[in-house]
Amino acid sequence: MTETMPIAMSIAPLAVRQAFMTEPGLGAGNFLDHALAANPNRGVPFVYSHHEDHRGGVVLRGHSLTDLAALRDRYAKWYRANGVRPGEPVAIVVAEGLEPLIHFLALTALGAIPALVNDAMRTDVMVRYLDHVGVVGIVADDTTRLLLAYRDDPARRPRFIALSAEVGAHDAASGELPEEYPHRHAPDDLVALIHSSGTTGTPKSTTLGHRSFWDGKQQRMVRFPAEPYDRLMSLMPHTHAGGLSYFLTAVLLGLPTVVMSDWRRAAVEPVMEAFQPTMVASFPRTFVELATGEPPAKAAAKVHTWFNTGDSAHYGHIRRLVRLGERPAGLIKPWLLPGGGPDDEPRPGSQFIDGLGSSEMGMALFGQVTTPESERSDRCVGRAQEAVIKAAVLDENGDEVPDGTVGLLGVITPSRTPGYWHDKRMTRSFELNGYWLTGDVAWRDGEGRFYHLDRTVDVIDTAAGPVYSLPVEEVLIADCADIVQDCAVVGIPSGEGQRPIAVVRPQAEAAGVTAEDVREQANKALADAGLAPLAAVIIARGDDEYPLGPTGKVLKRELRTRHAGLLAG
Repeated sequence: MTETMPIAMSIAPLAVRQAFMTEPGLGAGNFLDHALAANPNRGVPFVYSHHEDHRGGVVLRGHSLTDLAALRDRYAKWYRANGVRPGEPVAIVVAEGLEPLIHFLALTALGAIPALVNDAMRTDVMVRYLDHVGVVGIVADDTTRLLLAYRDDPARRPRFIALSAEVGAHDAASGELPEEYPHRHAPDDLVALIHSSGTTGTPKSTTLGHRSFWDGKQQRMVRFPAEPYDRLMSLMPHTHAGGLSYFLTAVLLGLPTVVMSDWRRAAVEPVMEAFQPTMVASFPRTFVELATGEPPAKAAAKVHTWFNTGDSAHYGHIRRLVRLGERPAGLIKPWLLPGGGPDDEPRPGSQFIDGLGSSEMGMALFGQVTTPESERSDRCVGRAQEAVIKAAVLDENGDEVPDGTVGLLGVITPSRTPGYWHDKRMTRSFELNGYWLTGDVAWRDGEGRFYHLDRTVDVIDTAAGPVYSLPVEEVLIADCADIVQDCAVVGIPSGEGQRPIAVVRPQAEAAGVTAEDVREQANKALADAGLAPLAAVIIARGDDEYPLGPTGKVLKRELRTRHAGLLAG
């Protein structure tokens, strides 16, 4: 049996957090050192890793700021002994959880640039990506596949390919650190490389800047929920900018946080029950699983806020999650709510903060709040947040379009990426008239709220005009919830132009449903919503029929390729 673990007081005092907001030297490359210097509770454990004991129970292990610094310095000595120097990119290919974050801290303390790689990436794609980056070394949990990949072309091989266990076992008493340590970052120094999914070709490599990746997060120091009772569960991939962002925030706040190494519900729910978080941060992938089947009422009993970032979530899943948990009296509304203040009275249920963001944006730059009392507002991602100087919907020339008109979503913000590593042409393709193009199609209403319709690459070009896949998915998941657990809508060729089809994961209790049953019910709901009908439905009976990328996103490009001939003739 797993017992709930008490959490000691580790939150940085308010005066310390306020000082962080205006500290000119603070950034993504040195946030641990600023926390060490300023938080008087530096010896109190607050970052938790987890594992199972021999009986299957959950064991939580706490790490203090001083513990994190000791681990960082031990790893940094190994990297230094193996010739890593400032400005050099080093690939980290280790399992999710706390481990990639320690490697990040060690390499940035040396002034090197960690290239964080999801270890679920296909080997051939990974090697192309690492060759593009030009890494000087690779640290991985499993080096076998990488050694084989470089065997036939040793000239391409990095200086070292080492097991992560070797780094972790390094003798802390041996080796030396540079005379100037930790490294002093200039504002424009790069501190990490984050890859895209790479579903076609070589993944893009987004650069994170020392100052730019911190810009926009300052307000979290006073507005992010950080009361003595608050605990965060981070289900983000921690080789991704989202995971790094929440870790940075937790370290500066001293916020008790469990860093998960697995995002699937079977692994998450026992840890959640033991840790009793009040806040849960994730990509949509885990929220889909938590919203499916029997509600995790016991595990989510204390949750008052769910944070989603990356792709925006679907209302059909959100509405099930906000029925869980509790919103205690005095809860400070999250940092992204303009004019947020304490609730007057406790209320049942929780709030879901849907934040549209990306590695390129540097953080979630749009936020929509849903509670059990909220009216449904499909595809609304809220208003632009304080980090945004300007957000707009643009035409192909970069000019703003009138409210209510669909166009390209663009932002002007200091938090945006400095660009793509070794690819100025790619960087310029996302810059238009002073804006950074997010890669999304959207529209804005007269009150300044933005509505996210699709990724630009996923818009379905039909003979009657564009069809946007995300509003169609909203209807299937919310209005056909008795048979549809999750779905992906894509366009495939059909005579002139494309037509939309849906690949559907059925609810467990609807395992015997046919594709035609789903299509009939879905098209009735779509007609009621004024949306285009589906030309076909495919039932995904297994995981191989609903392919997910390394971060849990459904691979729509692969679905388009796989089903390209479905409507032939």
